[in-house]
Amino acid sequence: MDAEAARYIAAGLACFGMGLTSLALGNMFAQYLTGALRNPSAADGQFGRLVFGFAVTEALGIFSLLIALLLLFVG
Repeated sequence: MDAEAARYIAAGLACFGMGLTSLALGNMFAQYLTGALRNPSAADGQFGRLVFGFAVTEALGIFSLLIALLLLFVG
C-alpha cells in the first residue's frame, strides 16, 4: 500500500469521531428533552450539566477533526 493511500485511509477513520460526536449530541439533547418533559421542575437543575456535556462532546469532535487534518497535511 502506498503511504499516501494510508494517510487518506487514516484520516477517513479519524473522521468517524466527528460522526459519532454528532450522534452523541443528538442523543444527549433528546434525553434532556425527554427528562424535561417528564419532570419540568428538575429541568433547570440539569441544564448546566447539559451544557457541560455538550462542551466536552463537541471538544472531542473538534479534536477528531484536528487529528484528521494533521494526518492529511503534516508529515
